[in-house]
Amino acid sequence: MVDVKLFSGLSTQYLAEKIADFYGEPLGNIKVNKFSDGEMQTVIQESVRGSYVFFIQSTTAPSDNLMELLLMIDSAKRASAGYITAVIPYYGYARQDRKDKPRVPISAKMIANILQAAGADRIVTMDLHADQIQGFFDIPVDHLKGEAIFMPYLTENEDMSNVIFASPDVGGVKRARSFAKYFQRDLVICDKVRKVANKVESMTVIGEVAGADVILVDDLVDTAGTLCKAAQAILDKGAKSVKALATHPVLSGKAYENIENSVLSALYVTDTIPLAQKSKKIKVLSCAKLFAKAIRNTHEFKSISALFVEK
Repeated sequence: MVDVKLFSGLSTQYLAEKIADFYGEPLGNIKVNKFSDGEMQTVIQESVRGSYVFFIQSTTAPSDNLMELLLMIDSAKRASAGYITAVIPYYGYARQDRKDKPRVPISAKMIANILQAAGADRIVTMDLHADQIQGFFDIPVDHLKGEAIFMPYLTENEDMSNVIFASPDVGGVKRARSFAKYFQRDLVICDKVRKVANKVESMTVIGEVAGADVILVDDLVDTAGTLCKAAQAILDKGAKSVKALATHPVLSGKAYENIENSVLSALYVTDTIPLAQKSKKIKVLSCAKLFAKAIRNTHEFKSISALFVEK
C-alpha cells in the first residue's frame, strides 16, 4: 500500500499531534522559514514522492495560516506527492458563502478555488457554516459532523429527559433539528435581528421552553453575542437552565467575557481551534479521533459516511 505522510501547519500542531497519535504514525518533518519581512517558505524535509500526503491546518485568523497551508500543498505537489489532502478542521471564511449585499465577495468560493489551484486533490473538514460550500469545490470534500462527537458525549454525561434543543438563529435550524431528532426531543428557534456584523439588536424565542433544560446548537461561536442573547431570551421565557454547544470556538473580541457574564451554565466546543484562555464554563471535546478515522478511511478507500451518527 502507498505510504501515508501526515504533516501539520504551525497553528494546528496541538491537534495534529493527537490525530497522528490516534492514527498510529508520527507527524512528518516540515519546516517553515520566515524572512524578515514576514514572507514564508515551507520546506518538507523528507521524501513524499508517490505518497498519500495529508496536511492538517485550520484556516483561522491570521491569514498566514491559510497561506502556510497553500505553500505546503504546493511544496508537496512539486515534490511529486501521489495524492494531496488538505485536512481543514475549521474552514475559515465560510460565513461569506453568498452575496448578501451588493459588491461583496463570495470568499468561501474564492478560498475553494485557491486550494484547488495550489494542488489539493481532496478536502477533509468539519461542520462548514453552510453545507453548500461543498459544491464550491470540483474535488471530493469529506464533510465531517461535530454531532459524532457531541451526541455520544451528551448521551453519556447529560440527563436528556428534560432537554429541549434550540437554534440561536433561523440559519441553524437544520443543525439543531438533527440533535432534536436523534434524542427525540422538542426544538425551539431564536429569531434574531442584526443590523451590523457581530451585533444583535433583538432576539425572539419561537416555541415553549418553560421548565426545560435547553441546549443551544451552533456551528461556531465568535464574539458569543448571539449565543448569550439567545440564552438570556430563553431563560427569560421560563427555561430551567441553558447550555450550548458549538463545534468551532473562534471566540474573538469580548467572547470570553461575554460567556463568563452570561446565563449559560456550560459551553461545549471541540479543539478545531485552540482556546486563547481557560474558562470554567467552556468544556473542550477532542475531534482528533474522528479526523484520524477519516484519514484512515480515505487512505484505505473505506466509507466516510460510516463515521456519521445514525439517526
